[in-house]
Amino acid sequence: MRRVRSSSRPVRHAVAATLLAVVPLAAPVPAVAADSVELPVVPAVLAPGEPCTGASEETAREAPWTRQALGLKRAWSLADGGGVTVGVVDTGVGTAVPALAGRVTAVGDAGKDCVGHGSFAAGLIAAAPGDGVGVAGIAPAARVLAVRGTDERGAVTPDLLARGIRAAVDGGAKVVYVGRVVPDGKEVLTAAVTYARQHDVLVVAPFAPDALPRDRATGGTVPPAPWYWPAAAPGVLTVMDYGPDGTRPKNAPRTAGADLAAPGDAVVSVGPGGAGHFIGSGSSFAAAHVAGAAALVRSRHPDMTAAQVSRQLVTAAYPALPPRLDTYAALTAVLTDGRGALPGAPPVRIPPRAPSQPRERALLVAGAGGALVLLVAGAAVVIPRGRARGWRPAGREDEPGPTA
Repeated sequence: MRRVRSSSRPVRHAVAATLLAVVPLAAPVPAVAADSVELPVVPAVLAPGEPCTGASEETAREAPWTRQALGLKRAWSLADGGGVTVGVVDTGVGTAVPALAGRVTAVGDAGKDCVGHGSFAAGLIAAAPGDGVGVAGIAPAARVLAVRGTDERGAVTPDLLARGIRAAVDGGAKVVYVGRVVPDGKEVLTAAVTYARQHDVLVVAPFAPDALPRDRATGGTVPPAPWYWPAAAPGVLTVMDYGPDGTRPKNAPRTAGADLAAPGDAVVSVGPGGAGHFIGSGSSFAAAHVAGAAALVRSRHPDMTAAQVSRQLVTAAYPALPPRLDTYAALTAVLTDGRGALPGAPPVRIPPRAPSQPRERALLVAGAGGALVLLVAGAAVVIPRGRARGWRPAGREDEPGPTA
């Protein structure tokens, strides 16, 4: 089993079981390693003859860098994903994972994960934090519906993915995470996504594969395809990855056109069994984080449609290219452009204009009262002076006054 060691050297693919983010996303710098620990790398597919992935004997000693980057502590004060089922269309999800205990339902044989990739993604989505362990999923109270989207060893075809998406929708998932994308299968996968949209289910997928395959003839990397499916299907929320320093590996597949970016490089999660941890990198794990965030939004705002949830996540994201997932903002932002404010807020009611008659009467009475006051005040001044002059006009005080 491959292992990697985290250290204080510059961040690379395998640095991170114990990394802590030290600055916000606005000014990313390399994270700091708090300790050193070796974690096995979770595979995406098993080579011929390679045994199934076993339980990890190592656990992360510190909270991974993703917890601070995603603002999970604040987000959990508002929602935990309770009441929402997330379909995980991948290599399966182990039902014996302690962090997911009692919350995994499997379709067919998807409760056994020989590879480990699906269990790892499910942990990023919904793993419950344990005592003294910093690893936790974004929506730790959400339920997981395990659906096989590959064969037992991780090989994938468009038909397998399409059947997996439909099975997740039929199984009651409100968010469907698809862990793989393929360069063909446009018709069958677009139809599967349309089926999900018709049932108000949000599909989240990586924008591109985690790594480009090798050309068997030349041994070099196969050029990227112009489109990957189901990511290119209308309505799919597509995601790319970034690492602890805010950047992507130089050899990572293209990213232009993704809807969101989320932590996906050097992330830590659970394996197909046991309480140990694995490490992994790629857009598929960034998509798992976004699927968990979508579960939080649907938990807090159950009246929002799938399209509104997608738009909420993108619009409330941290400004970048592409926008970076901001879990707390997605739970609290109120969109004010008239195209999808959070549901449940009552419309603003403007009270009717008050009738003018009472106001006019009040002004008339006040005016009359003021005139009377002025008249009385004037009389109080004029009458005493008139009496003192014997009612003679001013300037003729020496003339005899009127006689009785």
